Amino acid sequence: MSKNLEEKTVKKEQIFKGKVVELEVQDVLLPNGNESKREIIYHPGAVAVIVITKEEKLILVKQFRKALDKVIAEIPAGKLEKGEDPLECAKRELEEETGIVAHSWTKLHSFYTSPGFANEIVHVYLAKDLNKGTINLDEDEFVEKIEVTKEEAEKLIEDEVIHDAKTLYAVQYWQLMKGKVEKGNV
Repeated sequence: MSKNLEEKTVKKEQIFKGKVVELEVQDVLLPNGNESKREIIYHPGAVAVIVITKEEKLILVKQFRKALDKVIAEIPAGKLEKGEDPLECAKRELEEETGIVAHSWTKLHSFYTSPGFANEIVHVYLAKDLNKGTINLDEDEFVEKIEVTKEEAEKLIEDEVIHDAKTLYAVQYWQLMKGKVEKGNV
C-alpha cells in the first residue's frame, strides 16, 4: 500500500448492527496529519449468476427493491451466509430464485460494489449445463423470472429496468463474448 495514501483509524464506534449490514463510524488520521470521519458499512458479501439459455436468452429476475422504491430486473443473486462458500451460495440462489440447476460453473470476477463506504464484494459466476430444479423462495422474497434477448436487455437498460451494476456487467459480458459464451440447455 502506498504510505502517502493510507489513513490510520484512531477510533471506532458501531452505530448499527442489523440482519444484513453493520454501520461503523471511524475517526481517521489522514496522510496530511488532519483528522476526518468515515462511515463504513460492513456486508457479508454476495454472489451473482449469469445464465444464458440455448435460445440465446439471459435469465433475469424482476424484484421490488425498497431502497430504490421500484421494480428492477437483475441476474439471480444473493447474500452470503457467514462462512458460506461463494460457489455453494451461487448454486443455492440460482435454484431458489429460478428453478435452474447448473452442473458447470466458472467464476468470472469479484468486485466491490461501493468501496467509498462499504466492503460488500460480489462474486460473479457463469452457470452452464442447465437442468430444471425447484424454485424455493425465502418467505419475504417475491420475484418473477424472465428470459430476455440481447436487444430486450438493451431496451431494459435504456428504460432503467436493468439498473444495477452486476446486471449491467452481465449484459456487457454477454455482448463482448459475441457468441463465445457456452449456452445452457434449459
